[in-house]
Amino acid sequence: MNGHGEPVRLRGADGASALVSRYGGQVLSWICGGRERLYLSPRASYAPGQAIRGGVPVIFPQFSDRGPGPRHGFARLREWTHAGDGRFGLRDDAADHAAWPHRFRAELTVELGADSLAIALRVDNTGAEPFAFTAALHTYLGVDDLAAVRLQGLGGREYSDATRDGESGVQHEAALRFDSELDRLYPGVAGGLRLDEAGRRLRIDAEGFPDTVVWNPGAALAARLADLGAGEHARFVCVEAAAAARPVSLAAGASWSGRQILTVED
Repeated sequence: MNGHGEPVRLRGADGASALVSRYGGQVLSWICGGRERLYLSPRASYAPGQAIRGGVPVIFPQFSDRGPGPRHGFARLREWTHAGDGRFGLRDDAADHAAWPHRFRAELTVELGADSLAIALRVDNTGAEPFAFTAALHTYLGVDDLAAVRLQGLGGREYSDATRDGESGVQHEAALRFDSELDRLYPGVAGGLRLDEAGRRLRIDAEGFPDTVVWNPGAALAARLADLGAGEHARFVCVEAAAAARPVSLAAGASWSGRQILTVED
């Protein structure tokens, strides 16, 4: 399937399954109720040093350009170890220290239920000095027709708009529609959302992650992205559990964890 070795297949109740790449510790597939629930680009690159477009990339230790390091951090470009039972681990190494000179240990846990997928990220500060980071689970949710999709639960909430240089706004609509490029950070919104599409419903909850990011590139940007392509924007919506509005400060020896839970309500 890719150039990073065989992904790990996890099996849950009632035929549910997930596929996780050790490269990036990235969930590539989640099948629940007999259908794929995530989006993975048919043009995704699996070359070393390239991010895999789709699934659930792990963003750490920097969300977007909110810091001095590489955009979206290095965790999605590193090989994680598989510890069994849906657990994957990552530690700092010398290659990371040039961009982010801190000692850490990260663990990703993937849990399958009969109708749910829970992904948890834990970060331990294993060094002698405090550090700060931002993080997200950049979840690509598969849809059949973007025009029919509505995201519920964000009405009345403030957001910063990355398509307008971080300009602040308030979502007045009860349901968010996707008519063009959209890239919003909703600070202080931790799950409690529902993605609706023609009778299909997916509940999106979060624990530990204080923020939500919603992204879709729209038609023009998708066509310019080599690992996406024309028309592919209509097949997914990214709803991300994030700690991005404010960096997480972690003292020496301390730990932080966040979790996103997706539940099928079809």
